[in-house]
Amino acid sequence: MAVPIRTACSALCAGLVAALLTTVPAHAGQPPLRERAWAVQAAEAPHAPHARVTLDDATGTLDLTVSRDGRTVLEPSPLGIVTEGADLSQGLRFLHRKDRAVDEHYRTKSGKRLDRTVHMQETRLSFAGAAGARLDLVVRASADGVAYRYVLPAGHGDVLGETSAFRLPAEADAWLSTYRADNEGQFAQYTAATAPTGAYSEQALFATPGGYALLAESDLTGGYSGARLAHTQGSGAYRVQLADERVEADGPLATTWRAVVAGDLATVTRSTFTDDLAPASEVADRSWIRPGTVLWTWLAGGRTAGQSLAAQKAYVDYAAERGWPYEAVDSGWYFKKDQWDVTDPDWETNSWMPELVAYARAKGVGIIVWIHQRDLDTPEERARWLPTLERWGVKGVKIDFMNSEAQSMLRWYDTILPETAAHHLMVDFHGSTVPKGIQRTWPQVMTLEGVGGEEKRTNTAAHLTTLPFTRNVIGSMDFTPGGFQRVGQRPDSDAAEVGLTVVYESGLQMFAGTPQSYDERPLARAFMDQVPAAWDDTRLLAGRPGQEAVLARRSGDRWFLGGVYAGPARTAGVPLALGPGKWLVETVRDGADGLVQDSQVLRGDATLTVDVVADGGFAALACPWRPGVTTCRRR
Repeated sequence: MAVPIRTACSALCAGLVAALLTTVPAHAGQPPLRERAWAVQAAEAPHAPHARVTLDDATGTLDLTVSRDGRTVLEPSPLGIVTEGADLSQGLRFLHRKDRAVDEHYRTKSGKRLDRTVHMQETRLSFAGAAGARLDLVVRASADGVAYRYVLPAGHGDVLGETSAFRLPAEADAWLSTYRADNEGQFAQYTAATAPTGAYSEQALFATPGGYALLAESDLTGGYSGARLAHTQGSGAYRVQLADERVEADGPLATTWRAVVAGDLATVTRSTFTDDLAPASEVADRSWIRPGTVLWTWLAGGRTAGQSLAAQKAYVDYAAERGWPYEAVDSGWYFKKDQWDVTDPDWETNSWMPELVAYARAKGVGIIVWIHQRDLDTPEERARWLPTLERWGVKGVKIDFMNSEAQSMLRWYDTILPETAAHHLMVDFHGSTVPKGIQRTWPQVMTLEGVGGEEKRTNTAAHLTTLPFTRNVIGSMDFTPGGFQRVGQRPDSDAAEVGLTVVYESGLQMFAGTPQSYDERPLARAFMDQVPAAWDDTRLLAGRPGQEAVLARRSGDRWFLGGVYAGPARTAGVPLALGPGKWLVETVRDGADGLVQDSQVLRGDATLTVDVVADGGFAALACPWRPGVTTCRRR
């Protein structure tokens, strides 16, 4: 017997939008002929992906193909869902269709760009199955992607699985991350067919004849289940495998969007498609949500520092000196011996956190605190912690160790999201799912881990250069760059580490170094003093997954550039795209005895030449130049 759960289908269905399909004209006086294939494409969007849904009359099965400029992106890929009440993957009969266009504008608090404009076409295809079962397939297409979801009426019972799969051309280059519950696997390169048999994260990238294709999800809630990709070596097919063997769903159901971000590499990198698919913001007043850079203390001292008020005050002093708006106190601050007894009515008076928050506030620094998910997994614990943190003046929470995309954990996300918003707490999820549109709907979510980040000692330079085209495409990523003190434990150079503060987007950009490591690298420190955590625009200047990634991000009238490379030393030529006129470009790179800075005036469409060491990189700051301008730095 399925357990009734809250579903958002009415709201989701109300938010579904338009598509344009080919039609088969009817003969005069006759009913329309039954359609067997339907095309969906964004109107007036050159080089946009083209989707085609086909119904096989003999078997009643559906498949989806995607092409771009007449070339294959997805080969015919099966569609379908199986519930307790019906197998809706076969024996389907077409009933009718609806088309409409989606035109939206919204503004975010973080991400690749704050202002977003959405133009999509949507088609809803309705089918009947055995014994009167119903299935609506909703397909959306935009200039940078194609997505679909299943919508079922009430009475279908629990979901037992999907027959959905993505079929890629066998020889397509593939960048895949072996599936982990915390989404922290390393990316490696294969071809679609030669990748080993196993499960992979759904954030998989392929270079197809029709361009790049990044697989993703959007609008995942506790009404459904997370997914991974199941693959058998020798095939280009990647099957959707749900985290739950049975998904509870008594009422109407709208599944997550299954998305393909498609285009050239610059289009995929710049895409906000997964956010665009998600529901609008649930937070009316967002004035308290403020992205920013953060002095993160875990790798800068760890648990010992976390238990010391004196050490944390010293970190606050350093953040204030640098003009960094936040300091994060990680694991250990609320532990006494093994763990606090939060059932003790006097537990709150045992904490030094209120004193630290007041001390930091006086210096213009906000405090973010780490907390384990197990301490927020009941209504009683949340009622104790969240109002208390708000009353103390804490600005945000870093919640850790969810480590699941099962429906039960997704329901917990559904609970914690409105509660953190109500208590004006920004959120950084660690040991977590990946964004999947969450930052549009809940803009207090500034970043999520879901990445093999700076803490990992197994990272490679190739992994670093793949993340901008995979994990970071779909939302903010808490990689925590800047761990300069981890020499020998990270694969990149110092200049590349500076560049990562721009290459990787995160609404709370956590700097992982020690104050000493920053002071030993004054050019890195000075650049990081300038880096914002919210961007007006993002552009890919050069890149190839596993080899190089150079991104430019704009804040106001300044462009920040970051580059990271895998492989031997080289002289890199970076084509700029900064706009007309002349620009002062200040570049930080690796020199023979440490970091060095070059300053030059270039036209906005010139090529920037940078000497890059093996597995190295660079960072640069560019501002409009006129006579008398000698630096782009402010503050």
